[in-house]
Amino acid sequence: MKELKKRWGIDSNFQLTIIFIVFAITGSASAWLSKPFCFWLGITKEDIGYWFTPVRLILIFPIYQVLLVLIGFLLGQFKFFWAFEKKMLQRMGFGFMFKE
Repeated sequence: MKELKKRWGIDSNFQLTIIFIVFAITGSASAWLSKPFCFWLGITKEDIGYWFTPVRLILIFPIYQVLLVLIGFLLGQFKFFWAFEKKMLQRMGFGFMFKE
């Protein structure tokens, strides 16, 4: 855990615990929200068959990104998760969105 705290620039075990809680809540919430989102878009397993799971996973991704920052903000870790989000998106090729 010391390595992880050092890598993320975290000082306390409490902050690390909150960050883990944010990741857990965000993962569960994004998976849970993807079902009604697919229903709202009219995407059903009966319509697209085997493509349903990959399409749903693609839909979960942006939901997850938004929820990560939002839940991080609500639990007082906005600075960490905003930096985490920017770094992840830059690695995926979306760095142009954050040029200063």
